[in-house]
Amino acid sequence: MFRKITWAFMLVHVLVVSILGVSKVLADASASTHGPIGVMAEHRHKPGEWMVSYRYMRMDMDDNYIGSDKVATGDVHAQFPVAPTSMDMQMHMLGGMYGLSDRTTLMVMVPYIEQEMDHRLRNGREFSTRSNGIGDVKFSGIIGLFEDNAHTVDMNLGISFPTGSINQRDATPVGPDPILPYPMQLGSGTHDFHPGLTYVGRADRLSWGLQFSSVLRWGHNARKYRLGNRYEATGWLAYEWAKWISTSVRLKKSHWGDIDGADPDLNTNLIQTADPTRQGGRRLDLLFGVNLIGTKPGPLYDHRLAVEVGFPVYVDLDGPQLNNDLHFTVGWQKAF
Repeated sequence: MFRKITWAFMLVHVLVVSILGVSKVLADASASTHGPIGVMAEHRHKPGEWMVSYRYMRMDMDDNYIGSDKVATGDVHAQFPVAPTSMDMQMHMLGGMYGLSDRTTLMVMVPYIEQEMDHRLRNGREFSTRSNGIGDVKFSGIIGLFEDNAHTVDMNLGISFPTGSINQRDATPVGPDPILPYPMQLGSGTHDFHPGLTYVGRADRLSWGLQFSSVLRWGHNARKYRLGNRYEATGWLAYEWAKWISTSVRLKKSHWGDIDGADPDLNTNLIQTADPTRQGGRRLDLLFGVNLIGTKPGPLYDHRLAVEVGFPVYVDLDGPQLNNDLHFTVGWQKAF
C-alpha cells in the first residue's frame, strides 16, 4: 500500500509541476470555486453556462476483511472453496452541466467501467475474471435553496437508469461462460433515486463544505435482486495558496447495505462475492486533493485540472469481503 500511495502522490507532484511552468502568467480566476474533484454536484452554473468534465477513477482492493479485522486467504478458504485475492476497478466518467436558471443546474454523468478480480482456489490454482462496459447513466438537478456572499445550500435530486449490464460473464473453473458475481457487474439493473444536500462556505482563502448523498434502489431487477441502498456523508476543508492552486483534506463516511433477493444462477456456497448477505459495510476514508486552474486568457484559461487521493482509516464489512486499499480521482473540467 505504501508504494501505491507514493506513486499517487508522485502523480500529484507531476500535475503541479506541469502547471507551475505557466503559473507566472496566471492571475485572475480562482482554484477554490470548486470543491475536491471527488465530490460531485457541489456547485451550480450561471443561466446558459455549460461545463464539460472528464474524471478517471481507480480503486485497488487487496485484502479480505470480516468486520474490522483483516483475514488471510486461508481463513476465507475455511468457508468457501474460492477466495478473491484482489480487485482493480477503473472508471472513466464523462459529465456535462448546464445552468438552466439562477437556481437550477442540470447534470448528466456517463460512466465506462473496467474491472478485474483475481481468485485463488483451495488447491492453489489462480484465475482472473474481467468485465467492462457502460455503467448506469445518471441525470440530476442541483437546486439552490440559499445563497449569500459566503454560503450556499443546494438540494441534489437525481435518477440513474439501468444502462449498466447485470449479465456480465467470463470463463472460470466452473465453466466457459458463467454469470459473474455481484461486484463484477456494471450496473444495478434498477432505476435508482439519488437525493442529497450540499453546503459550501467561503472566507478569504479558506473554503469548506458538507454533503450528504444517497442511492435509493427501486424494485428488483431482471435477475431477481436489488442492490443495497447507499448513504454517504463527507466534509472538506480547502486552502487557496494562490489564485491558480488550492489543496484540500476531506473525510468521507460511507454505509451500504446487503443485497435483497438473489441471482438464481449464483452459488452462494462457492464464493463470498456470490452471497447477497456479504455485500454490505461501512467505511471512513481520508482524502487529500489538489485543484489547479488557468487564470489568465490563453490556452489554459478556465481549464481546471484536479486530483484527489484517499485511503480507508476505518472499515466494518459484512465479510469476508475485499476492502478498498487505495483510490484516486484525476479530473478535467471546462466551463463555457
